[in-house]
Amino acid sequence: MFQPLAAAVAALLLQGAASTPTPSDVFGAREGIEQASLSPDGTMFAFLAPAPGQGTALFVVPVDGSARPRPVLVANGDPDRLSTCNWASNARIVCSAFAVGQLDIGDLAYTSRYVGLDPDGKNSKVLYQDNHPFDRYGYALYGGDIIDWLPDQSGAVLMTQQFLPEYSTGTKLAQTDEGFGVVKFDTRSGRSDKVEPPRRDAREYISDGQGAVRIVGITIQSSGYDTNKTLYLYRKQGSREWETLSTADGGTREGFEPFGVNAKENAAYGLEKLGGRLAAFKVALDGSLTKTLLFAHPQVDVDDFVRIGRHGRIIGATFATDRRETHYFDPELEKLASSLARAIPNLPLIRFVDSSADESKLLIWAGSDTDPGRYYLFDRTRKELNELLATRPQLAGVQLASVKAVSYRAADGSSVPAYLTLPPGKETAKGLPAIVMPHGGPGARDEWGFDWLSQFFAHQGYAVLQPNFRGSTGYGDEWFARNGFQSWRTAIGDVADGGRWLVAQGIADPKKLAIFGWSYGGYAALQSAVTDPGLFKAIVAVAPVTDLESLKQEHLHWSDYAVVSAFVGDRAAEASPARNAEKIKAPVLMFHGTYDRNVSVAESRLMADRLKDAGVKSQLVTYDKLDHYLQNSAVRADMLSKSDEFLRASLGL
Repeated sequence: MFQPLAAAVAALLLQGAASTPTPSDVFGAREGIEQASLSPDGTMFAFLAPAPGQGTALFVVPVDGSARPRPVLVANGDPDRLSTCNWASNARIVCSAFAVGQLDIGDLAYTSRYVGLDPDGKNSKVLYQDNHPFDRYGYALYGGDIIDWLPDQSGAVLMTQQFLPEYSTGTKLAQTDEGFGVVKFDTRSGRSDKVEPPRRDAREYISDGQGAVRIVGITIQSSGYDTNKTLYLYRKQGSREWETLSTADGGTREGFEPFGVNAKENAAYGLEKLGGRLAAFKVALDGSLTKTLLFAHPQVDVDDFVRIGRHGRIIGATFATDRRETHYFDPELEKLASSLARAIPNLPLIRFVDSSADESKLLIWAGSDTDPGRYYLFDRTRKELNELLATRPQLAGVQLASVKAVSYRAADGSSVPAYLTLPPGKETAKGLPAIVMPHGGPGARDEWGFDWLSQFFAHQGYAVLQPNFRGSTGYGDEWFARNGFQSWRTAIGDVADGGRWLVAQGIADPKKLAIFGWSYGGYAALQSAVTDPGLFKAIVAVAPVTDLESLKQEHLHWSDYAVVSAFVGDRAAEASPARNAEKIKAPVLMFHGTYDRNVSVAESRLMADRLKDAGVKSQLVTYDKLDHYLQNSAVRADMLSKSDEFLRASLGL
């Protein structure tokens, strides 16, 4: 019954593919299903799939495969793209669209908007209060977020909204409100009503999933710039008065940070440190502010909450040890998750994606290190589990490499957690060409599962080590240190020690050891070549930070300038690879999109100039109008192909 859907979607996603695709083509292809959702009645399935270039298309199809999937909305990627599409009712879908472009001040910026449409793509409405879009003080870039799907009010949603005053202030038609508020939108008519008046100092609102806004986050500023600190205010049930809940610091993660509200329990669920690690708590919103520990892990941070249903009900807390895990608060769903794990034994990573309104039908994603993932529909009434489609049909039939959690000793004796991926069929091989692949962030960490970059290089015969160096998140205060920029010597030392470990274990040939990194990982790749010029014989850096002072200046015109400056620190001279290019001895290959808002392409251009002046063999490849993530299958394939060719030439393979 469900196989026609899987076959139809696979054929759809593979149409236009080369008859004999190269490894770069299949691994570089964007994820075939980028996001998916289930209609409230559980009969329809909506998903986002790549369109040519950076484009994205929304498809809607019956879950039983009784009709072929067809695109109902397409964003061509120049500049508009789609990021999420969810059901507001059985008759309305709401999609988030975004674009990146250049402002008249010269800076790049992301803009976003929500649009409502029928499942056949008709009757589209932009969900934004915008009387005179070109008559305002400032830029209305942010289109807001949906904070409540109002499932009992078919087709209506609660959204945050940015308000800016207009030049025509003083006239009867002028928009004079300013700040961040909440608006209720009818997604069919586009009509809206203000639910929360805008506040200039507000940065977020949290609803209880029942239509009541219970929490507001207030930005704490200093000298006109935002800080990492947020003052959270709450309302008692039935009240309109705000009272103090907590103050949280997004930099140090001190204080209680609310993530959601449980209306039935009249409590806020959130994260707060316990013994130097983030733990899950709930705080009563009845005036007592009674705090209850829900879950804490002795080795790692709790980093998020798991939700289900149209009301966004929080059912558990999630964390990553060697693998991503969930501690369930709901005994019934904990039992269900265990049953699903037994039903899908080879796909241990299981995630609840969406559900019907009555939660009788669940949309589930399951994956592993050697399977990029599959979507399933589980009917709880019939106890039936049916596979809907594969996330990456392009990789069907391709042997993927298993990923092993390992650890190695850093120079100071610390044990660094990492993931090792060896070429398929060569799990005991020695003397391989090898790549150390530090992650981006640095406020991030790698996890066990499928990774298109490491899998590509493993397929090409490389051993790949992904270290969670000190400065990575998820392991508590002591491991995070002062972050990967301010504690760069420790972070870069851990990365380099990963390369030494590969050689010491006999896994890597010391003459065939390279490093590949994206974003902060690109910074780590370049800076490791500064601190230890003889270790890595080739460096590949994608969208790298190369000069810390330049990184700070990129945020000069934005409210987060002080936050970024404090995060990066003041050690630009010794910590910036562009200022130490003469110390690099290995050849360098860099890639960068010209519309990168996260890290300006100027960083790579500066590095290329400095390397040229120092006589270091290097090349910079730029991709026009692409952002930090290079979300273009052809471009990613080109990057992989050029990287492999460069590494083979540099390592003498």
